[in-house]
Amino acid sequence: MNFDIEPATPGSKAPRVSIYLDVDGVVNPFSPTGATDWSGEWRKVDAGVVDVAYAPEVVAELNELARHPAARFVWLTTWEQLAPGMLCPAIGLNGQDWPVLSSDGWDGSSDWWKLVALQKDLSESGSGRFIWVDDQLDQEPQARSWAEDQGDLALCLSPDPSKGLTRKDIEALRNYLERMG
Repeated sequence: MNFDIEPATPGSKAPRVSIYLDVDGVVNPFSPTGATDWSGEWRKVDAGVVDVAYAPEVVAELNELARHPAARFVWLTTWEQLAPGMLCPAIGLNGQDWPVLSSDGWDGSSDWWKLVALQKDLSESGSGRFIWVDDQLDQEPQARSWAEDQGDLALCLSPDPSKGLTRKDIEALRNYLERMG
């Protein structure tokens, strides 16, 4: 399944930039050690089903970016409903009302379920541009290739899963929003 993305037209009510956010390896790095990229210590909390490590500065930055008028944050994670329901309250991320894309129904596809779900959501939401943040993106050549083929309509960030989102990643996200918003 392949969708063409068209930029939102001026004056349209659709958000201009959909930001698809993964959890593990992005907000919750795998077994982080040492100091965060943010010069602080990793915090660890029980998110109900699993312990989560996170950088409080990343949460603060995401909360600020979510208030940008051109931004539409969307959960694209195997956590699915657990992201807004359990992760957000545990770490203080204001993502309880963000849409959640599901892997349901994509079992039979040879494509990565996240690519198919993202393409469908872009088509339905009317967003003309997107940012895709997933640590696995560099290991999914078909998804990465499709996203890069979108040119300036897309920004792909694939953080190191042991570090999660860094200052550089957040700055790239912010710059893209400002440039496109």
